[in-house]
Amino acid sequence: MLIQSQCSVLSPIRLTNPHRSLPIISRRAPFNACRMNGAVVISTWLGRKKNRGVTVSATEEQSSSLNVQKKRKVVDHICLLKAKEDLSDEEEKDMLDFLYTTQYQMRGILSVSLGRILNENIDKYTHAVYMRFQRKEDIGKFYENPFYLRVLNEHVLPYCHGLTNVDYESEVEDDIIPIFRKGEEFNFGVEFVLLLSLVDNASGPVEEALVSLEGLIMGFPSIIVQSTQGLNFNPSSKEFTHGVVIRFRSREFLFALCRFTYMLPLFC
Repeated sequence: MLIQSQCSVLSPIRLTNPHRSLPIISRRAPFNACRMNGAVVISTWLGRKKNRGVTVSATEEQSSSLNVQKKRKVVDHICLLKAKEDLSDEEEKDMLDFLYTTQYQMRGILSVSLGRILNENIDKYTHAVYMRFQRKEDIGKFYENPFYLRVLNEHVLPYCHGLTNVDYESEVEDDIIPIFRKGEEFNFGVEFVLLLSLVDNASGPVEEALVSLEGLIMGFPSIIVQSTQGLNFNPSSKEFTHGVVIRFRSREFLFALCRFTYMLPLFC
């Protein structure tokens, strides 16, 4: 009901990541990514454990004071990959490991999670990468960084036959946990990623839908850890107008919300 008038929905995708025994920095969390006008649900290979529009980050303790908290702008990056059918486990690990290590080779990357898409989807996306940057300038430098370009050319493109990048600016609470997506709440869970394609003359309904979605998220602080949304400014994917990422505390909570709320027959 929320975005039905603006987008057609493909079957959702889920990711899982077999690579779990990684040293230091937060574990990679699962994603549920929906590509409206193509929907994907992604369960990602999280980062290492160390100790991770308008944005909502809702913990039970913070939700009551959310309206008075200071916000900080961040830039979220989504990359969907189409891996070759004969991709081996070793090749997959190589690809994901090198993508993950990009955060240690350049400034401006605040958080990374990535992994394998679990469920089938019409567009045949198999893996997803989610990164957070401090500023728009940082993501511009990221695309031009020699290390990233080498990773892309030597460890990603040889294993894939297509990718889609979406970037959007959002806001999060001005605190280390929501900004960097670190701490216990970000060690486990799933990310629900939504890419929206705006129908001509539908900007009003879309904005209303996103506001309604934000209100819905605020009503479930025990299920949802954080949510961001914003306008896509990546020129390579103009077919998508908006991006949304919702962090659920577990896959089970996501499915429960799908079953029991009005919004999710559309998304799940």
